[in-house]
Amino acid sequence: MLTVIAGINWGDEGKGRMVDLLSERYDVICRYQGGNNAGHTVINDKGKFILNLLPSGILRDKITNVMGGGMVIDLEHLNGEINTLKEKGIKITPDNLKISENAFICLPCHKSQDGLEEKRLGDKKYGSTKRGIAPVYGDKYMKKGIRISDLADFLSLRTKLSDFIEWKNFTLAKFGKKNMVDLEETMAWLHQYGTPLFPFISNTTDYLYEAADKGQNILFEAQLGALRDIDYGIYPFTTSSQTLAAYATIGAGIPGLKTDRTIGVMKAYSSCVGEGPFTVEASGQEAKLLREAGAEFGAATGRARRVGAFDIPASKYGVKIQGADELALTKLDVLSYLDKIPVCVAYEIDGIIKDHFVIGDKLYRAKPIYEYVDGFKTDISKCRKAEELPSSALSYIRFIEKAVGCPIKYVSVGAGREDYIEMS
Repeated sequence: MLTVIAGINWGDEGKGRMVDLLSERYDVICRYQGGNNAGHTVINDKGKFILNLLPSGILRDKITNVMGGGMVIDLEHLNGEINTLKEKGIKITPDNLKISENAFICLPCHKSQDGLEEKRLGDKKYGSTKRGIAPVYGDKYMKKGIRISDLADFLSLRTKLSDFIEWKNFTLAKFGKKNMVDLEETMAWLHQYGTPLFPFISNTTDYLYEAADKGQNILFEAQLGALRDIDYGIYPFTTSSQTLAAYATIGAGIPGLKTDRTIGVMKAYSSCVGEGPFTVEASGQEAKLLREAGAEFGAATGRARRVGAFDIPASKYGVKIQGADELALTKLDVLSYLDKIPVCVAYEIDGIIKDHFVIGDKLYRAKPIYEYVDGFKTDISKCRKAEELPSSALSYIRFIEKAVGCPIKYVSVGAGREDYIEMS
């Protein structure tokens, strides 16, 4: 069984929580795209963890975790993440963590360039996390990047890096000499943070094909959501990689295989980190109450998330382009304080009602049209079966399920690993 867990909306849907929950049913967990510009928060019997690069399966024993070739990896950040988990008692060895030699390295100059560009853009900024993700993916597609495999030969790496830095400094020189890249400093950084990772680097393509041939179950973990996809999201306010389930086997390094199942993850309301159009965005006290109830602050950056009502047009679109077979609805318990729950059922754009999501400039002019459903006004965190839910909570789930056109299989009612309901 090859399964993908992917985000339906803007990211921060709770994918890490679902990977942690379902990972016990799988042999291999593979992250297939992105870098450390977003985080997966996982709470289980071992504690609370924020994972930026490592697959969420790293928190379970006897599971092999793969960082796929579609990722971009900040070596310094990865070393820090590994050491932090080890200090908390998490076992990390070459047996349970494998890093693709095809992945690209996010260098210090990429982070510098990212920050300089956001500063240059000023009020037109994209809302970057300034983790260097766009520059490193840009270099990858301009065929200038440095890969994990390049760490195998530091003599050859020096030559490649020298050519790379000469080219990179053409751009950075415009920001002043202090921002230009130094070859020796960068080589020292690669030595310091690359060397400890040598035992984990391998041909993960062969490993994954062999695992599939043996009939092992593989779970593919995405970062961010459908609306942040570089091709089909709210460009240019997207990430710089493909966040879609269709890219899973490509980013993992096994493009010859097809996935069997896609589980889409979406919240019981909407949240968003970063810039760009967000039609259902709440403001004032309404936003403050929802943000505090849901602890809506970015796992990677700590930034307060923008929040609002569940967005049906956006979610229908996300379900479609993710090809979701079933859904996980997270954070339903957060809405327990509301007498009436708002749901965006359509947009008004230039006086015309549209019940589907739109891409491009029209999205900036979209105004939400709301319907209100009864709130459930009670603590549901102890519910473990659908019949234990208040009828109004169950009605809300069924309303959302019908509206987006995909069955809801899992409903989370709390932050803990076991705080969920598997719907019949």
